[in-house]
Amino acid sequence: MTTLDESKAPKGKRSGNAGEKSDDPLMVMSVEKAFRVLSAFGRQHPTLNLSQVASVTGMDISSAQRFTHTLTKLGYLHKDSETKRFELTAKTLDLGHHFFRSSRLVDRAMPYLMHLSKETEETVNLTTLEETEIIFVSRFLSRHVLNTDVIIGTRMPAYCTAPGIAMLSRLPEDQAMAIIDKSDRKQHTPSTTWQRDALLAKIRETRAQGYATAFEEFYLSDASIAAPILDHRGRPEGAVNIAVSCSRYSREEVIARFSSLIVATAHAISRV
Repeated sequence: MTTLDESKAPKGKRSGNAGEKSDDPLMVMSVEKAFRVLSAFGRQHPTLNLSQVASVTGMDISSAQRFTHTLTKLGYLHKDSETKRFELTAKTLDLGHHFFRSSRLVDRAMPYLMHLSKETEETVNLTTLEETEIIFVSRFLSRHVLNTDVIIGTRMPAYCTAPGIAMLSRLPEDQAMAIIDKSDRKQHTPSTTWQRDALLAKIRETRAQGYATAFEEFYLSDASIAAPILDHRGRPEGAVNIAVSCSRYSREEVIARFSSLIVATAHAISRV
């Protein structure tokens, strides 16, 4: 069987062999391994054979075979009868559907996001923070086409995105910098803010002004302005942002036109 270079596996997907034990006595390792298998698939690995599943997940072949067989029987994986390669099925979307139906944040934010989208006619996003990344959980597209690769569920580094910096700015500074220090920081574009001192200054500036901006920091020609959504304790629960093209707005125009709108929308959604 063809093997997959484990060094190319997605970050966080390799976590030991199937016989390892967790330090958490309540942790059900078989559940963790099942999700590890499902998480192995993505844009870089849309299909995997058995040995590749084992390599990406850090399991031995026997364990990978049992988990892929079980997930196939449950309908979450499909195995091609000719190539013997596995791929995710549409049933995996059920988990995301249940999130949208049960998320109080999404439910609370939806009318405000719709209003902001209609008022600005620009792309409006709702994101949350998970470890070192932001996750897009709702998205209203503009008629002005931006990056079509960004869909619900897309992850981006928090340190070089406006929503990420907006949420980090409302954490205690030591917690925010701990997330920065754990991040795989690199210069995605010539405009990326990625050095620690510069990021600390940006977080402090964002905290003072109430919104964050990012101009071509992750994608070229992309401008974004975001404000944090706070829970009842004043901690970041999410962020709302407006994304536009740098070819249509200057930095000054983005701030002048959208900063008050984005702050007001985030405040309306917040629970403080």
